[in-house]
Amino acid sequence: MSGRYRTPAAEGRAELRELGSRFFAFVAPAADAEAAQAYLEALRKRHPDATHHCFAWRLGALAAERAHDAGEPAGTAGAPMLQVLRGAGLSDVVAVVVRWFGGTKLGKGGLARAYGGAVRRALEGLPSREVVAHVRLVVEAPYEKLGAIKRLLRPPEIELAGERYGERVALELAVTAEARPGLEAALAELALVASERS
Repeated sequence: MSGRYRTPAAEGRAELRELGSRFFAFVAPAADAEAAQAYLEALRKRHPDATHHCFAWRLGALAAERAHDAGEPAGTAGAPMLQVLRGAGLSDVVAVVVRWFGGTKLGKGGLARAYGGAVRRALEGLPSREVVAHVRLVVEAPYEKLGAIKRLLRPPEIELAGERYGERVALELAVTAEARPGLEAALAELALVASERS
C-alpha cells in the first residue's frame, strides 16, 4: 500500500434525466466523514423537496467506504455510485445524487444506471490532485540530538508536524509509508525510537 491516492480538486456537478425523473449529481472533496456528512446535509437543506438524497463516499488512504440508497430499492443507488468512485480511483471524496421522481418507475437496472451515470457525468473533466498519506511518529530525544533528527527531514516524505520542549525534546514527524523504514533505521543509528502517535 503506497499511501498515495487521488482526490477531487474541485466540486463537480451534472444532471441526468430519465423518464421524467431528474438526477442531480454532486461530487466534492471530503477530508473525513464529518465533512462528507456536512456536505450531504447542506444538499438536503438546499433541496428539501427532492424525493431522494442518495450518497457514497470513500475516505483516506485505505478508502473507508460508505453508501446509502436513501429509500431507493437496496443496491440501486449508493452501490452504483460507490462503484463509479472506485473506478475513478478517488478517495477523500463524497458523491450525492438528488432525485426528483418523475412518475415513471425505472426498475432496479434503470435506477442503478441512472445513479451511476449521473456520478460518472459529474466526474467528467473534474480535476484531481495526488494526496500522499502520512503516519504521525513521535521521537523523544535529548537536546544534543535535535540537529541530527532535523537533518533527517525530507519534505514531503518526512515533515516536522510539531515539537514540544521540556526536559527532553519531543518531535512529531509526518512520514509516508515508503519513507518510514529508512527513517526508523536512521533513528536507530542515533539510539532513538519513534512511536506512532495514538
